[in-house]
Amino acid sequence: MSTATIQEKKKAEITENGILYPSSRIMLDLHDLKKVYPTPKGDYVVLEHLNLQIMREEFVTIIGHSGCGKTTMLSMIAGLNPISDGRIAVLGNPVKGPGPDRGVIFQSPSLMPWMTALQNVLLGVNQVFPNASKKERHEIAKYYLQKVGLDGAFDKKASELSQGMQQRVGIARAFAIKPKVLLLDEPFGMLDSLTRGELQDILIEIWNKEKITAVMVTHDVDEAIFLADRVVMMTSGPRAKIGDILNIDFQRPRTRKSVLEHEDYYNYRKHLIDFLEH
Repeated sequence: MSTATIQEKKKAEITENGILYPSSRIMLDLHDLKKVYPTPKGDYVVLEHLNLQIMREEFVTIIGHSGCGKTTMLSMIAGLNPISDGRIAVLGNPVKGPGPDRGVIFQSPSLMPWMTALQNVLLGVNQVFPNASKKERHEIAKYYLQKVGLDGAFDKKASELSQGMQQRVGIARAFAIKPKVLLLDEPFGMLDSLTRGELQDILIEIWNKEKITAVMVTHDVDEAIFLADRVVMMTSGPRAKIGDILNIDFQRPRTRKSVLEHEDYYNYRKHLIDFLEH
């Protein structure tokens, strides 16, 4: 085998579906991941033998029953929860803790209530872009607040904002640091259905422009289908792993109307529900 051929082989990796991809396309690589919590009765294994590769600019949603370790997996990718075994890498670099290459949007926005919307977004921007001028950092923060529909609320304190508006700030804050990977932990789970739909539309509109690799945990099957390129289904815990993966072949950019009217929509929906019910 020639040196050139060997080098080409090194540039490729096999995905969990057996498809050959160039390693340069793999943004996030979870290999043989395991999470164990010690208890008085012995070790409790939340995740085991979990393998998943996510491509650049891909939007992946994760579904599964409560307690299957979805949020645990996401927090490990974020570097907020130590890995018991296996590895997580972003563009080949092992995750060893939190970092600006991964932005996180939580179910609760976790804002500083005494700070304004602009100040909350600037917290991350100032850390990630320390060499930018004050004007440039403010322009970045204001741009993303405008994108989420908060151009009239720059100077409102977080405590004065509704829950939906606070989550808009959270979305703006995550995109503003320009991460390589965006992690979303049921970000709309606490919102009413109308606000939830509005924020889904805002999220996908910004994502269509930014094309940041995104991984989102959700309990909502319709949300999972609407947003994703692939829906990853996790088996029930303990010792949860990837049970199935569904490719969503809707064109982008997509609208809610076009998704609901697509001939494959209800087949996708049935596939996910059947998995969850077994």
